[in-house]
Amino acid sequence: MTATTRVERDSMGVLDVPASALWGAQTQRALQNFPATGLRMPRSFIRALGLIKHAAATANAEFGDLPRDLSAAIQAAALDVAAGRYDEHFPVDVFQTGSGTSSNMNANEVIAALAARELSRPVHPNDHVNMSQSSNDVVPTAIHVAAALLLHEILLPALERLRAVLGQRAAELGGAVKTGRTHLMDAMPVTLAQELGGWQAQIDGATARLTSVTPRLYQLAQGGTAVGTGINARPQFGAAFARCLAAITGLEFRASDNYFEALSSQDTAVELSGQLKVLSVSLMKISNDLRWMNSGPLAGLGELSLPALQPGSSIMPGKVNPVVPEAVAMMAAQVMGNDATITVAAASGNFQLNVMLPLIAYNLLQSVELLGIGSRNLADHAVAGFTVNRARMAEALSRNPILVTALNPIIGYERGAAIARKAYAEGRPILDVAAEMTDLSVDELRRLLDPRTLTEGGIRASGPAA
Repeated sequence: MTATTRVERDSMGVLDVPASALWGAQTQRALQNFPATGLRMPRSFIRALGLIKHAAATANAEFGDLPRDLSAAIQAAALDVAAGRYDEHFPVDVFQTGSGTSSNMNANEVIAALAARELSRPVHPNDHVNMSQSSNDVVPTAIHVAAALLLHEILLPALERLRAVLGQRAAELGGAVKTGRTHLMDAMPVTLAQELGGWQAQIDGATARLTSVTPRLYQLAQGGTAVGTGINARPQFGAAFARCLAAITGLEFRASDNYFEALSSQDTAVELSGQLKVLSVSLMKISNDLRWMNSGPLAGLGELSLPALQPGSSIMPGKVNPVVPEAVAMMAAQVMGNDATITVAAASGNFQLNVMLPLIAYNLLQSVELLGIGSRNLADHAVAGFTVNRARMAEALSRNPILVTALNPIIGYERGAAIARKAYAEGRPILDVAAEMTDLSVDELRRLLDPRTLTEGGIRASGPAA
C-alpha cells in the first residue's frame, strides 16, 4: 500500500487498488487482464446493473435472507449507481470475460463500498450485494432491462415524433405534385403527401415490429443463477425480483419461462437487433430520398431545400450540405454492422452460457440509442423544416413524357412510346406532341394528362386502344 493505493483481497489473494477507487480486487484484476480499448460498458448497461442490484436486495429482504438495514443500504447505493453518480468507478472494458463477470463484480464492489460507508461496517460484494445471483443471470438480465428502457424512453418516442412530423408535413403538402421516379428515372407523378406517407408507413411498421419484441424482452434470466437450475436462490426469487424491478421501472418484467434458454442463448437480442436493422434500412432510404430531392440546388433535382445548418465546405464559399440526412445514414450503417456482430456473438452460446455477452450488450444498446437520436434529429432538423420548390417541380412535370402512360388504354403502348420518344428528342411538353400525333382534342388531353388526376390513379378512358 502507498499513499495512492490501498490493499484489497479476493479469493485469489491481495493486490493494490487506487486509494480513491470504489471498486475492489476483482475489478482491479479485470483492469490488469483485459486490453484498455477505451470502449467501456454503456451508461444504460450500468444503469441496468444498479436497478438489478436494487431489485435483488429488495427481494432478498422480503424473504428474510438479507437484514433490512443492509438491504436498505444496498438499495440506496444501487439507485445512486443507476442514476449515474458513480460512472467513473466503472472502468471495465467491453472486451472482457465473455460472461460479463467483471462488470457484475464491478457493480457488486462499488455498491458494497457505498453501503459499507453508509453502515460503517463491512458489506461483502458477493455474499450480500450478489446474494441469490450469478453473473450468468445478471448480465443477460441487464441486456434485456437496458434495451427495454432505451426502447421505451428514447427510441419509441423518437419514432412517434418522426411519424407525427411526417404526417404534419404530408397534410401541409397534399397539393404539391412532383415527378415520380423509378430507377432514378422519370416516372408517373406523385404528390409529396404520398411520398411522405410512404415514409410514415415505414416508421409505423418499424414501431409495430419493435413493439412486438417486448413480450420476450420483458422475460428475464434472473433466478437461473449459474447454469439455469437456480442454485443458491430461492425458487420464488426470479418472480419476486421481476416484480420489484417492474415496480421501480414501470415496465412489465417477469421471470423467464425457461432459465436454461435465457442463460445459454441471446435469441431475443438477435430478434431486437434484426428489427433495429429494418428500421435502419428505412431511415437510410428516407435520408437518401431527402438528399436526392435537396440535390443541387441548380444542377440537381432541387425539389426541396433542407434547413441550412452549417457551412458545407472549407474551400467552396456558400456551399450548404444535407448534413442531418448524412449523419442519420451513417448511424443506420453502424446499426447494420452492429447487427452482424450481434448475430455472430449470439451464436457463441456454448452449453449453458453465451460467452460474448458484453459485446452483445455494447452493440445492441448502441443501436437502440443511435436510432433514437437519429430519428428525432431527422424529424426536427430535416423533415420539419424543409421548403418546397413548387415551380421547379411543376416545370419538370410539364415536360415529363412519361405522362403519356395515361393514354395507353386509348392509343396503345407502341404509339405512346413513339410520342414519348419525340417529346424527349425535341424537348417539348407531352401535351403538344400528343396533340399532333393523336386524334384526341387538347381539352381531352389536358383532362387525361392532368398530373393531379394521375396521382389519384388517373382516368380510365373508354374504348379499345387504336
